[in-house]
Amino acid sequence: MSEVVRLTLVSHAMTDAMAAGRFPVDESLTPLGRSQLDRLNLGAAEHLLSGPEARVRETAEALGLRVRIDERLADLDCGQWRGRALGELDPVHLARWMSAPGDAPHGGESIVALTARVRGWLGDVGATQGRTLAVTHPAVVRAAILTALEAPPKSFWRIDVAPASRTVLHFRGSAWTLRSGFDQR
Repeated sequence: MSEVVRLTLVSHAMTDAMAAGRFPVDESLTPLGRSQLDRLNLGAAEHLLSGPEARVRETAEALGLRVRIDERLADLDCGQWRGRALGELDPVHLARWMSAPGDAPHGGESIVALTARVRGWLGDVGATQGRTLAVTHPAVVRAAILTALEAPPKSFWRIDVAPASRTVLHFRGSAWTLRSGFDQR
């Protein structure tokens, strides 16, 4: 029987952009975000990782984790839309982005590109042993779930990942499975 690799993905806590419905910038957590982390129940892990942005590093720090930064855990690059509210965008461009996962009308990264990046990272995690905990972004968690389920990129927007939540994936043999998801304690 092959070794089971356990991966816990932790979505960063609440930020002002999340609360206001804006595309993120490299911002800090809100006081509410910090309090959300008190309820998060994490298990032990041998490998502790984080994306590079302030909001994920602050989430890891508030959880008492000493993480190694992995650039592949960075948030979806929203290009020219960074810091802008949904209502400020051209509805045609926004609809295209939400319905055509290979497009990036904001000049940043497409959902297809994000998913490919995360798939590559998951390949490396699957080759490790033991438990990995990664503090990252809702978009990265969505891409990991799409990969585990072999779901099409158009399903990206059908996955809701709450701030300060955890999603657990297991890898055995040659496939990822969604063990549990979206629980906040």
